[in-house]
Amino acid sequence: MADKGGYNPYDNRDVEKPLSDFGAFVSLLKCVVGTGCLALPMAFYFAGMINGAFLLTLCCFVLIHGMQLLVMSLVECSRRMQVGYATYPEGVNYAFNQGPNVFKKCAKAGSYIVDIILCCSHFGVCVVYIVFVSANIKQLFDYHWTVLDLRAYIAIIGLLLIPFFMIRQLKYLVPTNLLATVLIYLGFIMMMYFVFSDLPSISDRSIFFGEIEKLPLFFGIALFSITSVGVMLAIESQMEKPQHYIGWFGVLDKAIVLVLISYIFVAIMGYWRYGEEIQDSLSLNIPSDEVVSQVAKAFIAIDIFLTYPLSGYVVIDIIMNHCWNKNKELKHPVLKELVIRVAYVLCTTITGLIFPNLGPLLSLVGAFTISLLNLVFPPMIDICLYYPPEYNYGKLKWKLVRDILLIVIGILILVNGTSFAIMEMINKWGFESETTTEEPTTEASTMADNTTAAAMKTTAVAGEGAAIRFF
Repeated sequence: MADKGGYNPYDNRDVEKPLSDFGAFVSLLKCVVGTGCLALPMAFYFAGMINGAFLLTLCCFVLIHGMQLLVMSLVECSRRMQVGYATYPEGVNYAFNQGPNVFKKCAKAGSYIVDIILCCSHFGVCVVYIVFVSANIKQLFDYHWTVLDLRAYIAIIGLLLIPFFMIRQLKYLVPTNLLATVLIYLGFIMMMYFVFSDLPSISDRSIFFGEIEKLPLFFGIALFSITSVGVMLAIESQMEKPQHYIGWFGVLDKAIVLVLISYIFVAIMGYWRYGEEIQDSLSLNIPSDEVVSQVAKAFIAIDIFLTYPLSGYVVIDIIMNHCWNKNKELKHPVLKELVIRVAYVLCTTITGLIFPNLGPLLSLVGAFTISLLNLVFPPMIDICLYYPPEYNYGKLKWKLVRDILLIVIGILILVNGTSFAIMEMINKWGFESETTTEEPTTEASTMADNTTAAAMKTTAVAGEGAAIRFF
């Protein structure tokens, strides 16, 4: 299609409660920094310190470049469609219809696939959040009060989340996001107290390369810890000045630089301190019987608890605005949205009750979501947008070369991530289904050890599932 008179989508957006640049920055930090950071020391155990820092930076660059390409492509779709904002599925549908015949035939299906993947990924992350918070709270209460089954805490946490999830506007989530960000960084600082205690010689660790044969596991953790496509798009769509979102010094890049520095620091120090003894989550290595560690775990649990509404926002937005109230003609939309929100919390809670060990399944979901949403669909949209004869791919068709390279990388991650996730599912669910839970003894010390071990097993979900942070 030809240029439609320089139409500017940014001037035609209608946002009820827009986000400031600072609000967007805080929300971005919150949607990325979380349990995934705690799993990175394990990733550096697989990759080595220097190699891990390099590969993590490279992964961050590729994923954020894919995110920026997606935002720019959706803005271009909005410009050509002459609308204020084109959603991800709308962008896929429009762009594919501009491309070769093979894309035109699957344009409608592609838009549905994007919505389904977004819903599945964010639903999975919300379940992981509930299980992670419940496991950490269980550690504290089992030590100070009495031993209860993990499912009891999952049910309680699920009910407590209902009033928080009634917040409908991202703007009103900024204060809780800010509080959550402060809490998790305070939790990290407190954990550093144990990390910096009795540091071994750095020569005892793999400085350059780790266990190369396990390098795919590094990517499984690193890739899924960096980006959250649905939330990142939602933040951009609600900004007062969305043109400040992307670019070299945009809000997105500023937030990701801080995230990357935090990730590399925690990963290197965590691996340096614990080496081969590093657990799936760094929080599992610090003791449970000291006040500082208990406060740190409580802060991190509260942070993840407050992050749930931000991740769940994407699913509710898709249900209400892409499906149920697409034409804005639904009667009593606010009331019906609140009902959907209550039902959503109950569904994620029930899923956590039925499957408290979701790590393998969510790793599989993560392999699909990150590769497809972040690295496959965005370059496909870009290829189709510039396919018509009145457009071009730039000098030497560099845009086409870049897009094909991103698609190849995305497919490699999709295939490898899926195969490793399936093997993990077979290993964990095929051979551990007959494990039993021992009854706690009356001796205080034994009870503390048993509850800590049980919590470590359940909290391991976060180290694997948090890799989805797309989430």
